[in-house]
Parts: sequence; C-alpha cells; structure tokens
Amino acid sequence: MFETDGYVIFRDVIDQELIKEVNDHVEWLQARHPDVRPEQLGHVYLRDDPFWVRLVSDDRLVDIAQQFVGPDIALFASHYISKPPYSGQPVLWHQDAAFWPLDPMEVVTLWLAVDHSTPENGCVRVIPGSHLSGVEGMRDNTDVESVLGKEIAVEVDEAQAVDMVLAPGDVEVHHPNIVHGSNANTSPNRRCGLTIRYIPTSTRITDAETPYPSAFHLRGEPGVNSYQPRPKYDERRHFPFTGSSAWS
Repeated sequence: MFETDGYVIFRDVIDQELIKEVNDHVEWLQARHPDVRPEQLGHVYLRDDPFWVRLVSDDRLVDIAQQFVGPDIALFASHYISKPPYSGQPVLWHQDAAFWPLDPMEVVTLWLAVDHSTPENGCVRVIPGSHLSGVEGMRDNTDVESVLGKEIAVEVDEAQAVDMVLAPGDVEVHHPNIVHGSNANTSPNRRCGLTIRYIPTSTRITDAETPYPSAFHLRGEPGVNSYQPRPKYDERRHFPFTGSSAWS
C-alpha cells in the first residue's frame, strides 16, 4: 500500500499512559512559549528537551521507521502541530520534499496522533498515489492564515483526498513526495499531532547549521552527519517524565 498510495496507518502504536505524558508535554511547551502559535512548536525546541528526544527514540516508532529507511537511522526533524479549538490553522496542500535540506531525499514521516484526528477538527488529508509524480514548485499564499504560508503551485483535485482518521496513539506514515494538507479546526476539539522525520544515516542534511538543531543519531551506524548530543535531564528546567532518571 505504501508503494502504490504513498501512505499507511499503524494502529495503537503508543500506549495511552505515554500519550497522556505527550499531552502534558504539549501544554508545558505552550506555557514555556506563550508567544508561539501551538501549530508552530517546531524542531528548534527539541535539542534541549529530553522527553521529546526520548519520545522520538521510542523503539515502537523507530521499528516502524526501520521498515522504510533501513537499520541505520537518525532523526532529521520533529514538530508538534497542535490546532486549538475553533481557531486552528489549515495546512495548505504541499509536498514535504519541496522544503527539506536533504540529499538524497530519502526520509519518512511518522505522524503520531496525540488527539482524535477527524475531518471536523482538521485531520491530515492525502492524495493517494501523488508521490509517484515528482516534486512540484511552491507558491506563497497570503489569502488565508495557514501553518506554512505556502501551497503547491499546481491545482489539486480534492475529490481524490482521503482523510487520515486517527485515534490517540495511532501513527500515519507518509512519503516525502505525497501531496497532503489539512483543513482549519472549526470544531470544539483540539487536534494535535507530532510529526517525526526519520532518515537513513546515508542521507546528508545539507543545511548550513551543523549539527542541525534536531539531528540525533538513533540506531545503527552514524553515517554522514554530525549530531546533537543527547540532552541530560535537569528537573529544574525540563519537562518531568517517567524514566527521566535514565536521562540524567
């Protein structure tokens, strides 16, 4: 299915106890960064966050990533997109590969559902099979307030879109070239998900900042990149979590 459609869903990957901690982590991040929209809790906050690194390092997630990128795995980036009730911004149609400093573009996205994700609260929507057509250009779109401020520079047949309806703990996996987006959240329910971008360690991060803020070696051989050191847990400034003593 992934080869033909460009996406696949894994159900009940993460237990609800950890999902509760993820919820608490999102609230903690929002309290620490009150000037940042909750859709923009991005990778720059990750490097000094032991819980976030612990989460993306979870073997249940990395085992899924290994099916797509092989046994030598690094984190490229991760980003909470938390759409608040009634005002959560849309993500306009796009392809991830149009944005990322990776060479070659060998990468897979795992989208971890923190909340129930439905059409009503702005779930991810994908165009199945669109990953087979190459990467299109992007154009600015300032007509609507959106997470990216850009959209793909070709028309998208929304009649082909499939809604990614997910429960907390489910994981949707998609190809970097698939056309996808999400509508605004006009419902009374928050829609939060965590994107996690895993690369084989043979893929080079070409950004000028080295090591990249969210580059962490997770499994196997380290490959071609330099990486951030694993953050050490400090109860005075980090989010408290189960197992934090192992990170001190």
